Formats: sequence, C-alpha cells, structure tokens
Amino acid sequence: MELIIAETYEDLSRQSAEDVVQLMRGRTQPLICVASGDTPAGVYKVIVDKVKKGKEDISDWSFVGLDEWVGMNADDEGSCRYHLNEQLFHPLEVAEHSINFFDGKAIDLNKECTAVNNLIKKKGGIDVAILGLGMNGHIGMNEPGTSAALRSHVTALDPVTQKVGQKYFKKQQSLKEGITLGVTSLLESRHIILLVSGAHKAEIVRKLLQEEISEQLPGSLLLKHPSLKIYLDKDAAKKIQSKS
Repeated sequence: MELIIAETYEDLSRQSAEDVVQLMRGRTQPLICVASGDTPAGVYKVIVDKVKKGKEDISDWSFVGLDEWVGMNADDEGSCRYHLNEQLFHPLEVAEHSINFFDGKAIDLNKECTAVNNLIKKKGGIDVAILGLGMNGHIGMNEPGTSAALRSHVTALDPVTQKVGQKYFKKQQSLKEGITLGVTSLLESRHIILLVSGAHKAEIVRKLLQEEISEQLPGSLLLKHPSLKIYLDKDAAKKIQSKS
C-alpha cells in the first residue's frame, strides 16, 4: 500500500489522474473500473482535459461501471451511469460498445451480474479500479458485513448509504438495493486507486488505516491488495496525521 496525502482536493485529483493514465498507458486495450460520486469527479475532469488537449489517447480504453442503484439506469437523472455520462463518457465521446454498465432496471439482475463478470474475464481482468470510500466504509455498494468472497451481486443498502445517496437526486428517492462489483472482483484488479476527500471522511479514514481489517469495514479489505494507492486530501487525512 502507498498512501499519498495531497494538500487540496484539486491536487488529489491531478496527482491521481496522472497515476491512472500512466498505469493505463502501459496496457494493451485496458479495462478501467470507474466509480461515480463527488470525489472521482475531479479525476475525470483532469483526464478529459488531457484528452481534449491532445495529451492523452484513450481510444483503446474499455470501461466497466462499479455500481448502480437498483431500479435505475442511464435514463434516470442522478443514477450512477447518468453522472458518469455527464462527467466522463459524453465529454470523451466514448463509444457505447466500450462501456459496460449494470442496468438497474433489468428484469433479471442476476443475468446482469453474470454478464459483467464474463466481460471482465474476457478482457483479462480490470487493469485499474478507481474507487471511493463511503461514510460507513463501503466500496461500491459492498456494505458493512458483505462477504469478501462475492463478485458482482445485488445487495441491500445500508441505512447510511440510503441517506447519503439522496444528495445525487433532486427529489427524494427510494434507495433500497444496489447492484455492484464485489470485493473479489476488485481485489483481482491489477491496480487500485482509492480516493477520499473532505473532513467528513476523516473518521472513516482513521478506522480504515488504524483498525482491524474486517468485512464490517469493506474498504479495509483493499489493504490486502499488492498494488493499492490511497489518495487523501489534508482534510480527509487530519485524524491520521494527528497520530504521527
């Protein structure tokens, strides 16, 4: 594990984006796992700027979405796919055949899970996974207590996730279930970039780094990965810095 503490969120976004493109550059037809959310948005902005300025070529990249709310897909404003369309796929004009994403409105959600698992296998695995850390320590929609042995699966959402998730929508939503890549899917990635920003995440960061690895704190399971980089801004890192 490598821990990088950036001065600001903007620095975190720039440094981690540089890392992502460097790791992807070294692969042939690479597959990248992308998370939606506030923190990764800055990384995507940097990548989009690089491509628009001709400094990076992502034409051979393939994308797999980390998760989606059950009952939603790209047509729903506020969905995970909706935000990634706005922040990444549409600005980069990514072809639809290069995007692999759970459809939370699918009649057979287990079939969706199987299709994504098969896609990852066909591509030879995920090259880089960009992840965030939830207020309750979740990664994707792998909630506290979720088995680390799972790949893609449908899950009941923790009350914390149901509450925090409302910020992505203009109107109150019923967020009961999610469909997500599992911990095993993520741990099989070649490289993992975990991004955490803001003082409101400082306590969960402290727990992640200083308490026992446990399925009750899903993010801690990533600490077992041989190529994990954790990027924090100073606000998110403030409780671990006080221990040094």
